Amino acid sequence: MKRPKVSIVTPTYNHAHFIERTIKSILEQDYPNIEYIVMDGGSKDGTVDILKKYPGIIWKSEKDSGQSDAINKGLRRATGDIVAFLNSDDTYEPGAISKVVEFFGANPDKKWVYGKCRIINDDDVEIRRPITWYKNMLLKRYSFNKLLSENFISQPATFWKRELHKEIGYINEAEHYTMDYEFWLRIGQKYPAGVIDAYLANFRMYDTSKSGSLSNPQFKDELRIAKHFNYRHARWPIFLHQINYFKIVWIYKLMAAIRRRGKK
Repeated sequence: MKRPKVSIVTPTYNHAHFIERTIKSILEQDYPNIEYIVMDGGSKDGTVDILKKYPGIIWKSEKDSGQSDAINKGLRRATGDIVAFLNSDDTYEPGAISKVVEFFGANPDKKWVYGKCRIINDDDVEIRRPITWYKNMLLKRYSFNKLLSENFISQPATFWKRELHKEIGYINEAEHYTMDYEFWLRIGQKYPAGVIDAYLANFRMYDTSKSGSLSNPQFKDELRIAKHFNYRHARWPIFLHQINYFKIVWIYKLMAAIRRRGKK
């Protein structure tokens, strides 16, 4: 029985503290046909030394134009039937790739799929469980209008068929905070996503991470992108997105205040 190749791309820059955990979470998967590509932006913190330890990795270290550029460089080098990108501070759950391959095998009409994702801290401890529970409630059933109203899809737990790039294109390099959401909407307006009811990945959040430190610009960009993709000019998805924007900004501010208070 042919096992489809799965290509995983990791963009990285000065993430020596985390990247080895990311690497191991991929190389220790129980699925045998994985192509792993790491695009490093010219790290000076020991990242390259870590990459040299793993001969099974395809990697290149050179200056790039940012995360989106690095992702696209990797995706263009990928030769797998199924592709995804995993940032260098995130990890996959054991057995995640097998679950994805099994899903596509059972659902050949599906072009992309997402699953559940935990939020973890620097020490791999799960945090923000209420947010995960909330997202899990939303992701049970996909609809484009629901995605317009809120970005409920977790990037580390999302996979798609490489053939989509011929039709949809690659990551929008003009987007720096929400390039994944823009890509989901581009795919999702044509092809409904599949859903895997299992945890596939872990998203790491900490004070100096892009999402941890830039959450407000990220949510503003998501609202802007949703308005752009509202080609049917439906009122309620964008109205809900505006409400969700204020709601989530308030929640993040509250959580930040609680953390600051806890450090005193």
